[in-house]
Formats: sequence, C-alpha cells, structure tokens
Amino acid sequence: MGAEANPIAAPLAEVARKHIDGATGIAALKRLSGGASQEIWSFDATTSDGTVPLILRRAPGGVRDAGRSGTAVALETEAKLIQLAETVGVPVPPVRHVLTEEDGIGQGFVMDRIPGETLARKILRDDEFAEARPKLARQCGEILAKLHTVDKSTLPPLRVSTGSGEVEQYLQTYRQLDYPHPVFELAFRWLRDNAPPDTTELTLVHGDFRNGNLMIGPDGVRAVLDWEIAHVGDPMADLSWICINPWRFGNIDMPVGGFGTREDLFAGYEAAGGCKVDPARIKFWEVLGTLKWGVMCMGMASAFLQGDRSVERATIGRRSSETEVDLMRLLAPLK
Repeated sequence: MGAEANPIAAPLAEVARKHIDGATGIAALKRLSGGASQEIWSFDATTSDGTVPLILRRAPGGVRDAGRSGTAVALETEAKLIQLAETVGVPVPPVRHVLTEEDGIGQGFVMDRIPGETLARKILRDDEFAEARPKLARQCGEILAKLHTVDKSTLPPLRVSTGSGEVEQYLQTYRQLDYPHPVFELAFRWLRDNAPPDTTELTLVHGDFRNGNLMIGPDGVRAVLDWEIAHVGDPMADLSWICINPWRFGNIDMPVGGFGTREDLFAGYEAAGGCKVDPARIKFWEVLGTLKWGVMCMGMASAFLQGDRSVERATIGRRSSETEVDLMRLLAPLK
C-alpha cells in the first residue's frame, strides 16, 4: 500500500516532522509480516540530508490494547522498558516517540529501524553470519547481565512472576485444555518439587530472549526486540529460555539458540557482572520453559480443532509430542 493511500500516512508524517530533526515527511511506508500480536510498519523519515530508517510498532488497528494477551505489557510500557534497557548498555532500537491520542494513529511508538537479520534459518546457516556465530552465545550472556542490572525502582508497574507461580499458571492452562499428556504431568510434579524459593532475588527479565527476537548482523547482536512479555522474575529464566530445544532450530548440539554453548553464555554473563549462575535454577527454568512451549503447542492444537483452520496452528499444535521427548531428555538424561 502506497503512503499516499494509507490512512496513517499523513498523521505519521506529522509525527516525523515533530519528533525527527529536520524531517519533512515520510516515504516507503509498508507493513511488515512480522509481529504476531502487534502491527509492525517500516518507513523512512525524509530530510534534506537523506532518510532516517524507522519502525512503527502499533496496536492492531491502533485500538488500545487490541491483541494484547494477559501477560503482555502495554505498548507504552514496552517503550519505557526499551529506554531503560538502553541506559544500562543493552543494544536496542532507540525509541523516538511514544504515540499520544493527539497524533491520531492510535496506540504505539516509533523507534529506529536497525539493519540486520532475525530469521534463525539465515543466522544459523548463511555465510554472512559465519564469523558472528561463535561470538553470539557470549554476547547474549553479556547483554543479559546488563539487562538484569536495571534499577527496579525505575520500572513501570510490571507483573511479578516466581518459579512456583509460573508452574501453577501453566498447570491451570494445561488442565483447561483437557488433553492428558503423562510426560507433562511428570514434568509438573518435578517442577513443583524443584521450584526455587520464592525469596530468590528477582530482576527485570525480558521474558522472550531467544534466537528470533535478536537483530543480528555480521558483527553479532545489534538489538534485542519484542519486549512485550517483560516482567520482574528470576534472571536465570532469561538464561534458560534461549537454551530450550525449539529455539535451536534443528541445531540440537548447540543449546544456546542453535549457535553456541551454555559455557560461553554463562561465562559472558558472569564476566559482564551478572550473578553467579545457579545450575539447579537453570535446569528448573529450562524444564519449565520446555513445558511452557508444550502447553502453548497444545493451545494451538485446541484452537485448530475448535475451528481456527490456519496451517500455522495445526503445524505448531502437533509439536507438543516433540516437547515430550525434550522433557524426557531433561528429566531422565541418558548416562
């Protein structure tokens, strides 16, 4: 859709003129295919010196909180978290403007468009990223160490999630789906027995830090994206989530995102000032992360069976059986 035919083009051009130095308008406005719950628009602010590449992240149709799940933060909160992460050295797309009602575009924010790649297939296989791949796990550890130093007193209101709380949350969801998986039930029992104490020190966590939510270039990680389920929780959860098998994209022998080792991830984390990595908590969160993905797959299958005939839901739904294999490898590893 050309910018001249798009109803958000004129108000977005006005936003650019007000908030981008020297901007005279916008060009190359197009909606991107990414963004499962929010709209993602790419555009350039035009200036006398050239163009400024930008992204608009907007609620569906601009309607406040449209498409937002119960665990997702509001877009204004997401923008604030990105700004806070930037202050401690986390690579992020700088936020240029948080939309207001007066802007006439709806709920959302404008940020810089960072060049790079998010598609795991390309990152793990293309020659362009060959030199970056050996560095990525350590870089991820260093980034998470910085993120976990964000002063909690500066945070906007966020949900607080302990290990035991998340176990009960997903157990309830599993029971509502009413489709027995004996391996899942075994995992829930193990998790209840091995949950970290609720007194464990909590920090800001990204919540979905993984290959696919990282903008990567030939030099390594350029930006951390998709902050919508950030919350206050156990920092070991971030270190574990990137290690679960679904985010290895077939490279099962490279547990960190399909590109690196846990040893490099943890070494980078501790060297950059993160707390001492706790192997017991890491295993707990890796089991829970794997189980969470399995329950999510069950939800996709349930939606398909109830009439949502998208191919994506069907193909993801069937992967709950793969999760059972992953859980057994974690809970009863071969000697």
